[in-house]
Amino acid sequence: QVQLVESGGGLVQPGGSLRLSCAASGFTLDYYAIGWFRQAPGKEREGVSCISSSDGTTYYADSVKGRFTISRDNAKNTVYLQMNSLKPEDTAVYYCATARLRDLLAGLGDYWGQGTQVTVSS
Repeated sequence: QVQLVESGGGLVQPGGSLRLSCAASGFTLDYYAIGWFRQAPGKEREGVSCISSSDGTTYYADSVKGRFTISRDNAKNTVYLQMNSLKPEDTAVYYCATARLRDLLAGLGDYWGQGTQVTVSS
């Protein structure tokens, strides 16, 4: 059974950092692209970042470029999202998902985690 489980969310002050984890089970992460998405209250879900399966190419939304870094540890079957210089507008529930890369870049996912809350506030 394919499962994705996010962790690492929490409350952080503006300018702070968090590292989110997306642990996969039921499949081998090596062969799949993974994406991070977020949804703030009253807003549509938006793509944050993706990482390809083949060569680890990364993609970022303009709003997080230079502040967020996506990485993968295939040995641990886990993908990470390092978030630095956090802003109040980064507050959202963050989800990871897996699908073909082109689907993730289009905002679609085959399997989704349950989400982890990130709140940036002083």
